[in-house]
Amino acid sequence: MKRKRILAGVCLLAVLIGLLPATGASAEEPVLSSEAVVLMEGSTGQVLYEKEATKQLRPASITKIMTLLLIFEAISDGRISLTDQVSVSEHAASMGGSQVFLEPNETQDVNTMIKCISIASANDASVAMAEFIAGTEEAFVERMNARAKELGMEHTHFVNCYGLDTDGHYSCALDVALMSRELIMNHPEISNYSTVWMDTFVHTTSRGRTEFGLTNTNKLIKSYQGITGLKTGSTGLAKYCLSATARRGDMNLIAVVMAAPDTKTRFREAAEVLNYGFANYQLYKNDFSGVKFENIPVKQGVEKEIALVPAGPFAYLCGSELNREKIEMVLEYDRSISAPFDAASPAGRAVFTCEGKELGSVPLVTVSGMGKANYSDSLKEVWERYFGR
Repeated sequence: MKRKRILAGVCLLAVLIGLLPATGASAEEPVLSSEAVVLMEGSTGQVLYEKEATKQLRPASITKIMTLLLIFEAISDGRISLTDQVSVSEHAASMGGSQVFLEPNETQDVNTMIKCISIASANDASVAMAEFIAGTEEAFVERMNARAKELGMEHTHFVNCYGLDTDGHYSCALDVALMSRELIMNHPEISNYSTVWMDTFVHTTSRGRTEFGLTNTNKLIKSYQGITGLKTGSTGLAKYCLSATARRGDMNLIAVVMAAPDTKTRFREAAEVLNYGFANYQLYKNDFSGVKFENIPVKQGVEKEIALVPAGPFAYLCGSELNREKIEMVLEYDRSISAPFDAASPAGRAVFTCEGKELGSVPLVTVSGMGKANYSDSLKEVWERYFGR
């Protein structure tokens, strides 16, 4: 009997920290002590839990989520590559706080810099990359603020690219979730760095080669099922912050904890809200595989009809009150489209409903543009109609 009680206790602990799926977790929202918390689903952007979501707080090193986002966007755009060599300036080498002790004029490739930022939260590597991409840290920070505005981060202003406490440098849990979502959903390769527990890189300077160890401060990567990242942060004023991302099945969850009273609380409460999300929600996704769409007639076009395609996949987050097996799709077509029009012009929609309630829709758009028929096109059409090709 005693052994059974011990085993039951171990299993309960495993569920609490995410080692086992929390399939029997309560539907009740968690009660948390951290100052601000947000739980967001990545595919839909839907917020599942919030506490003081827009309160402006010091973000500490979770600032680097935006730094990493701009780095990965520069790689995707072809402006930089993982093998590019980055030279460390005097300014970058002078950074305090968490660092990997890069030296002035030392060079490291972009891949190594990303490792240093993601795993060791290196301020010096962050500034070196900022200067490499934008010329100066100040110019890079301007880009960070511009990107934040594009993402709808209305309660954020960056002063530096690494997160040390500075007047005017602030964010909120909702905004951190927004930039975390942009990074993890559009650049999932970040997980190849953010889930590494320990690694090394080699300093190569005029004094020779020395190996430096990197250790991740996100303890959830060793304990939480499906963890994909993402970033910790802490300072004396910011207290303890964390953006924790995890994936199970098709569902990506982002748990942001800000101003936790201690480091254990930030990990425990992040795991608690992630468990809440995975236990009480399911993601319905439809990528339209196997769906056949009608060609629709075109008025006054050089062609008589045009093919349609969906503008993208459909995703909807189902709570316990909705059975995703009962979700149905209806295709609606625009029968009055006239030329000329551009490619990807809306000409219908795929509507998703459940038991009579509309959940959302995806536009159906033209596969290409089409010009307006001229006089010779009209003559050609008449000729083909009566005399054949």
